[in-house]
Amino acid sequence: MRRGAAATGKQKIKKDITKKKLIVFAALTLILLLAAAFARYLCPYDPNEQNLLLAQKPPGVEHWMGTDRFGRDMFSRVLAGSTISVYATLVLVAVVTVTGTLAGMICGWRGGVIDTVVMRVADLFLAFPSLVFALAVAGVLGGGIQNAVIALAVIGWPKFARLARGLTMAQKEAPYLMAARLAGSSTPKLLFKHILPNIAGPVLVTAVLDIGTMMMELAGLSFLGLGVQPPVAEWGSMINDGRSMLQIAPWMALAPGAAIFVTVMIFNLLGDTLRDYLDPRQRG
Repeated sequence: MRRGAAATGKQKIKKDITKKKLIVFAALTLILLLAAAFARYLCPYDPNEQNLLLAQKPPGVEHWMGTDRFGRDMFSRVLAGSTISVYATLVLVAVVTVTGTLAGMICGWRGGVIDTVVMRVADLFLAFPSLVFALAVAGVLGGGIQNAVIALAVIGWPKFARLARGLTMAQKEAPYLMAARLAGSSTPKLLFKHILPNIAGPVLVTAVLDIGTMMMELAGLSFLGLGVQPPVAEWGSMINDGRSMLQIAPWMALAPGAAIFVTVMIFNLLGDTLRDYLDPRQRG
C-alpha cells in the first residue's frame, strides 16, 4: 500500500512538473509567434533601408546585431525575417499534417488497393533524402517561398500518413468503434468523431516536433537560392548573404543562425514536453 501511494505521489509530482514546463514553453512559443506577427512594428529601423556609410558595422548600442554589407540593421532584418520563416513553416506543417493524416486514416480504414497504392507512393518519397528530393521539386517549380513550401509539402506528408494509418488500424477493431458501427454511425462520423480524437495526440506531437525540421529545410532551400528571393528578409537567405563575410563580419551569418537555433529549440522543447504530458503513463 505504501509503495503504491509513494509511486502515485511521485507520478503526480512528475506530472505537475511537466505541466509547468509545458506552460513555460507554450508561453515562449506564444511570445515568439506574437513577435513574428508584429515584427514590422517592433523593428527599430526599416529592414530594407540601405545606408552604405553604416555598412558592416559591428554590434553596438545603436545596432544590436550590427549591420550588413548594405548598411541595413541586422536586428530589424532578423525580426522582419521571422514573419516569413516562422509562419511559412507553420503553414507547411499544417498542410502536411492534414494531408498526411487524412490519407493515412483512409488507407488504414479502407485497406485494399487504395492502401497499397498510397503506401507504395509514400515509400517512394521516403526512399530519398528529404532535402535532396525537395531541391529537385523546387528546382522544377522555380524559386519563391510558395514553391519552396510546395516542394517540402510534397515530401513531408508520408510521415504523417504512415503514423495515422497505423493508429487507425489499431483503433479500427476497438470495442467502442464496433459499438458505434452497430449504432448506425456513417463512415465519416466513425473517422472524424471517433477515430480522429483518439489519434490526435500522437499526430499533434509529431507535428510540433516536425516544425523545427521543416524550418531548417525551408531555410536550407532559401540558403541555396530556391526559397525567398532578395531583398526580402528571411533567415536562410540572410545566412547565405553573410557566409562570404564570415571572417570580416561574422554577425551577418550568426544573427539569423542564432534566430533559427533559438526558434527550433523552443518548438522542440514544446514538442518533447507535450509528448510527456500526453503520455498515458502520467495520467492519474
